[in-house]
Amino acid sequence: MPVDPHPDADSPSSHEDVLALPEHRFSMASISDEDLRAAIAAVPLAPEDQKLTQVHVTGACGQDHALMRIHHAVRIQVDGPLGNHAFAWGADAEVRLSGAVGNGVAEGLISGAVRIRGDAGIGAGAAMTGGTLAIYGSAGDRCGGAMRGGNIFVRGNVGDQCGVGALSGMIVIGGDAGHHVGDAMSNVSVFIRGKVKSLAEGVVEAPLRKREQLQLGLLLINASIRGDAKEFRRIVPEAMILAERASRGEVNPKWR
Repeated sequence: MPVDPHPDADSPSSHEDVLALPEHRFSMASISDEDLRAAIAAVPLAPEDQKLTQVHVTGACGQDHALMRIHHAVRIQVDGPLGNHAFAWGADAEVRLSGAVGNGVAEGLISGAVRIRGDAGIGAGAAMTGGTLAIYGSAGDRCGGAMRGGNIFVRGNVGDQCGVGALSGMIVIGGDAGHHVGDAMSNVSVFIRGKVKSLAEGVVEAPLRKREQLQLGLLLINASIRGDAKEFRRIVPEAMILAERASRGEVNPKWR
C-alpha cells in the first residue's frame, strides 16, 4: 500500500495524535518559555500501567527555541507553528505539533518521539542520538545531519545533503531527495520511496534485505504511517555493503 500523502482525518493514527481530554493546559501567549518548561516538568507522571499524562499547549505563533530540553515522560500537544530549534535536546516526552516548524527541530533528540504535522526547515533531527522524529510534511537541507542514533521519517521530500556526516541511525523518506544524499555518512541506512537527484561519493543503492524490510516496517508503524516497506530503496555507504558481503563470505570478483 503506498504511503498516503494526506492522512485520513478519521484514521486510527490521526485520533492517537489528538489529545481529546488533556489533563493540563498552558498557553505560550501568557507564559514565558522558561516558566512553561518548569510547569511541564512539574506535571505528575502517570503510573507505569497507564497512558502518559496529557499536556495541551496553545499560543504557538512561530516562537524560536520553544520547549527545548524537555526531559519528562508526558505527552504534549502543541497547536500552531513554531520557529527554530523547537524540542531540541529533549528526552522521554512524546510531542505532537500541529503546524510547521523552523530549522533544527528535535536537534540533539535523546529519546522519546517528536511528530510534526507540517513542514520542517533545515537540519531536522541534526545530531540526535535516539528517539523518533516524524515529519508529516517535507524537510529542508541536511535532514539528519550528524545524527548519532535514532530514527527519522519524512513523509514528503527532503533537500540536499540528507544524512550528511551521520554516524548511526535510520532515515526514511517518503518522497524525493535533493543532491549529495549521504555525504560522509557512516553506518547509516537511508530508505527512500521517490527520486534522488544525486548520491554523495562512496554512497550506493543496495538491495532491501528481509531484515531491513522488518526494521522499516516497524518504523512506519511507530510513526503511525500506512505503507509497504517493499516500495522503498536502501541507500548506504559502500563500505557497509562490503562489510556485509565479507561477513557472509561473499566474493565479488572483477572479471576482465
